[in-house]
Amino acid sequence: MPPRSIVICLLLLAAIASARPAGDVPSETEPPALLYTVAKSYDPLAWMHGADRFSPDAAILLRDDKGTRAFAPNFAESADPEISFDAERVLFAGKLHPQDLWQIWEVSISGSQPRQVTSGSEDCVRPFYLPDDRVVYARRIAGRFVIEAADLSGGKPIALTYGPANFLPTDILHDGRILFEAGYPLGSATMPEIYTVYSDGSGVESYRCDHGKAHYSGRQIASGDIIFVSAQGLSRFTSARAQEIPIAVPPGEYAGDIVETASGNWLTAWRHDQKSSFQLMRWTSGTKQLQTIATQQDANIIQPTLIATHPVPNRHPSGLHDWPNANLLCLNTYTSKYEFVPGSIHSVRLYTRDSSGSSKLLGTAPVEPDGSFFVQVPSEQPLQIELLGAAGKTLKREAGYWWMRRGEQRGCVGCHAGPETSPENAVPMILLKSTTPADMTGAASQTSAGGR
Repeated sequence: MPPRSIVICLLLLAAIASARPAGDVPSETEPPALLYTVAKSYDPLAWMHGADRFSPDAAILLRDDKGTRAFAPNFAESADPEISFDAERVLFAGKLHPQDLWQIWEVSISGSQPRQVTSGSEDCVRPFYLPDDRVVYARRIAGRFVIEAADLSGGKPIALTYGPANFLPTDILHDGRILFEAGYPLGSATMPEIYTVYSDGSGVESYRCDHGKAHYSGRQIASGDIIFVSAQGLSRFTSARAQEIPIAVPPGEYAGDIVETASGNWLTAWRHDQKSSFQLMRWTSGTKQLQTIATQQDANIIQPTLIATHPVPNRHPSGLHDWPNANLLCLNTYTSKYEFVPGSIHSVRLYTRDSSGSSKLLGTAPVEPDGSFFVQVPSEQPLQIELLGAAGKTLKREAGYWWMRRGEQRGCVGCHAGPETSPENAVPMILLKSTTPADMTGAASQTSAGGR
């Protein structure tokens, strides 16, 4: 064949290859090295009522080019594997003996002697690495899961959640925030929802205000999108949209904890229905079928975790101060997913919960005509806001609770405005009147600040 014909044929072959449909991407011929959890029974939402997600036979398995084997063979139970950023260490929840409590352990991939990270008379589960050799996990206190952060080198852990609900971390975002799940409204156990909080417990908020549907087991992929389990199977939150976007995955039930491989494929736990067991599957975006990676008769395979390096999240320098309370500046209560008649909001009340779980009024403060207010609130306890009209009638009261850390200084755009909402470039009227926050800590009279 003449040389010129060879060149033409090569160009045609290149053109045909480049014209392959985007969804027809070849997947890995072999699954990457990974860890996963195997358990006879698995309930991904058991945490909502403070219960274990796994049956007592839960065990972490390691799968690589040498085969599949137990990763923590000396433990009676193990689950929740998490790889360090350099892929050299693993955090996991484990019990050395069946009668032990769940504690957080760390071990090297090479198989060094496991080191116990947490201690105490409560179960600790679902660990994740934070930058600077810190970890975050959930501790079950009085039957309720609370999220804590601690140094791997030791020291007293700090609580990051302060409310009556159960809280469980699910990922560490690229920007350094902790992605966690709790019941919605925050403080109840009616519907699983996705929230974020900084590693010092400040800045708690819902990831999106797209409430009313189940959102849980969220993980962040390389694009920055959050992939989670929803009524549709799998959905995503993306920065360009305020509502969830359903993902066209094959039908069935998904357990969440999506893992994205280097080629862009997803590893996920999937089953036909509730009568089946979860299997580990691989899915290529745009295709209509799942490929089986691992399955085990009469057992669930969940929590796939790649043994690979991954970027260190942004570090979060804490802005907390050693003050007994916290300050909240609301720029405009009318900026909200709810509709309020202009000029209708007259004042704001703040509530907490007493030892019996009943609402306790802390104080009342004025709301300026532009919707702004500035208040000092108690820290590290559940808080709830109520908006009132001029006649004292309730216009809107939060159904759930939130909190502020000791010495936290926080500004919000509006009332339930959504984290995707930007504020107007204007000085709020409340700061033109006074830069001293109204006392809503419960120390002042409950009615002295009620009028203008």
